[in-house]
Amino acid sequence: MATTGDFSMAVTKAQGGEGDGLLLWILVWSELAAFGVLLIAFMIMTMLDPDGAASFRSHLHPGLAAANTIILVLSGWQAALTVRLGADGKAVRRPLVLAALLGLAFAAVKAFEYVLEIRSGIGDLGRLTELYFLVTGFHLLHVVFGAAILFLVAWRPARGNVVMIATLWHAIDLVWLVMFPIVYLT
Repeated sequence: MATTGDFSMAVTKAQGGEGDGLLLWILVWSELAAFGVLLIAFMIMTMLDPDGAASFRSHLHPGLAAANTIILVLSGWQAALTVRLGADGKAVRRPLVLAALLGLAFAAVKAFEYVLEIRSGIGDLGRLTELYFLVTGFHLLHVVFGAAILFLVAWRPARGNVVMIATLWHAIDLVWLVMFPIVYLT
C-alpha cells in the first residue's frame, strides 16, 4: 500500500527529473514496436500480392516522400542541436521552432501527397491501401503532435523537456527512415 512518504518521494523525483528516463524509453520502444508491427504487416501484404503491390506503388510519389525524408532529417538535426546547446533557454528556442516548422512542412507535403494519391484512384486498390494510410497517417499524427510539443517546449524550455522531445522526435524520424524504403522503394 502506498503511503504519503512514497507519494512525497515520487513528487520529489519527478520535480528533480529522476525517473523520466525509464518512462521515456518505454514510450519510445512501444512506439517503435507499434510501427514495427504495422510495417511487417505491410511487407507481408506486398509479398502475398506482388501484382497488387506493383499496382499500388504506381500511385505513390516517391519524389515527395524523398523530399519529406530530407525535411525530417533537417528537423532532427535541429532537435539534436537543442540538446547540444545545453540549458540556455534562449539558445534552444530557435532550433526547437525550426524543428517544429520543418515538422509542419513535412505534414503539408504529406497532405499534398495524399490528395494526389486519392485523385489517382489509390483508394480503389484494397487492403494494402488501407494499411498504407493507416501506417503513414499514424506517423503523420505523430509528426503533427511532436511539432506542437516542440513549439510548447520552445515557449518554456527546460533541459529535461528539451532532451525528452528531442528523443521522441528522433524516434519519429527513425520510423520514417525505416518506413520510406519499405513503402516507397521496395
